[in-house]
Amino acid sequence: MKHRLRPLPLALALLLTACATAPTSRPHAPGVEPPTAEIHDIATAKQASPTVTTGSDVWDRLRGSFAMADCAGDPGIEAWARRYTASPQRFESQMRAVLPRLLYVQEIAARHEVPGEFALLPWVESHFRPVPPQKSRPAGMWQIVPNTARHMGLAVDRTYDARLDLTASTDAVMALLSHYHDWFQDWRLADYAYNAGRFSIDRLLARDGAPPSGQAVPVMQVRAGTREHLVKLLAIACVVREPERFGVTLPVLEDEQQLVEVAVTQRLSLDKAARLTGMSPSTLASLNAGYRNGVVDARRGGSLLLPRKQAAQLRTALLAQATGGSANLMASVGAAPALPDLGDDPSPATRRPENVPPPPAPAATAQVHTHVVKAGDTLLKIAQHYHVRVAQLRHWNHLHGDDIQIGQKLAVSATH
Repeated sequence: MKHRLRPLPLALALLLTACATAPTSRPHAPGVEPPTAEIHDIATAKQASPTVTTGSDVWDRLRGSFAMADCAGDPGIEAWARRYTASPQRFESQMRAVLPRLLYVQEIAARHEVPGEFALLPWVESHFRPVPPQKSRPAGMWQIVPNTARHMGLAVDRTYDARLDLTASTDAVMALLSHYHDWFQDWRLADYAYNAGRFSIDRLLARDGAPPSGQAVPVMQVRAGTREHLVKLLAIACVVREPERFGVTLPVLEDEQQLVEVAVTQRLSLDKAARLTGMSPSTLASLNAGYRNGVVDARRGGSLLLPRKQAAQLRTALLAQATGGSANLMASVGAAPALPDLGDDPSPATRRPENVPPPPAPAATAQVHTHVVKAGDTLLKIAQHYHVRVAQLRHWNHLHGDDIQIGQKLAVSATH
């Protein structure tokens, strides 16, 4: 059951639910708006040599980060796991399509110290599809409604929707889940809060007390859809734990399926980026669905997610154009083999390697603020106030975690 939120002051941002329960039927693949603008003004992208992760170590690492109940925790877990794998061939095909996105999400989850089960949450919400926005309905693979998005610091307008930006939305969701766990000290309740809202779970705990730790799926007076939300999450984790139990084989991630984030410091149309990389425009648009008008804007998002090979081509093209490189570069890049048009299906590409450069520091011409940390401040709250990412705050201020002190001065480049 999907729910909506009434607008609340920004100070209540962390108290809000982030999603709506996905329908029990498999969602149809959403459409992606085609690029509509051609902007010739582009800038360089930072070079990086991605770390390659292939084979079973992807799944071993994911399993090793699990922190909740296994397949035997609740009868509903195995029931849903068998429902997911009723057609092994179909399940394997779906998992093969979403694996790169899943791996990318898992790495962001790890940075926020969020268990691996939540890397599978988009499977429950949307099957990892960038569901397009429709008025006040949930959108993106995390199924976030517009009001909640704003309170999470995710921009939503007609040209850019951060709910569909894989990097921005995942970072915000993992920060929110981490906050819920800090509040409840229970990952089961963090999932309930994600679906039903923190206020709802707070009220139940105040009335009935905390559920026993031995319950895989807490028995509380929550909506059936909220309880099922956690059951489904544990069910897909169950399949990952024991694929042989369900007669499925988990796919292997190929090197070139991994996604690299290429920073773009000026406006660049997706059409032009597709030509520079030899990718089909629809595939590129599906990977970067947040840019609703087909234009990468450094003030909103400011990067592209691409498969490793195409990312290298784009870097080369942007660097050459910025430095007055060979006039034949466009022709040589354009001659690269085009990727198959994957249409609206999730494209195989979503891994940000560890050595990808962090977000750029505030430019000398940007409006730079000094924020003095006060009681109650968190990096997420500060990022939401200035409409920037937590990762940018960390980079600008040479922070390696989320710890900040009252009175500490933080450099912030505002985007509003």
